[in-house]
Amino acid sequence: MPQYQSPDIIGFHSCDMEVGLQLLNGVADILPSKNDWDWLGPGSYFWEQDPSRSLVYATENATGKQKNRKPAKIPFVIGAIIELSNCLNLVDSTSLETLSEAYEGLKSVTNKYGELLPVNKGSNRALDCAVIKYIHEIRKAQGKPLYDSIRCAFPEGEEAYPGAMITSRLHIQVCVCNPYCIKGYFLPRPIKKFNPHLPVFDMR
Repeated sequence: MPQYQSPDIIGFHSCDMEVGLQLLNGVADILPSKNDWDWLGPGSYFWEQDPSRSLVYATENATGKQKNRKPAKIPFVIGAIIELSNCLNLVDSTSLETLSEAYEGLKSVTNKYGELLPVNKGSNRALDCAVIKYIHEIRKAQGKPLYDSIRCAFPEGEEAYPGAMITSRLHIQVCVCNPYCIKGYFLPRPIKKFNPHLPVFDMR
């Protein structure tokens, strides 16, 4: 992990309410995503410091606007304390060099066997996923420590204003590869703002 990156971050995970409550009660773990289109490769995905964006995604998933293998029935947001540990931080220029080298290596391998590189198409980030998987494979083959997490900015959405280089849904996403980096879960406050479907009981 880069020297100046904080070792711990707060992330927010979009899920179904039943799953979220199971996580809070310690009777379940987040199942890592393993889709070929997952842009940061296999792992558990979090919105860094952005519970509002997490709620938007959970809601869009529940209504069918965002596609998952198992859509949420009731949108839910759960917070997590994450230790980045050995992090491939793609906001850092040194890590970007690792990414470029991996792309060239993957391209060389696919050319050698007469295969074609995957292609990114809209929200299907097959090429990005393949490059990240290649990084994991090479580090394992070389006996290097595996990455525990991957962190990257995602320029999603439309122009924030005409001519802007900033997008309307720009965010930082964290993919946790090592589940032991998730130190604990919590319910973000204000509860009604980030989990409007959760019944809140008056304990007075």
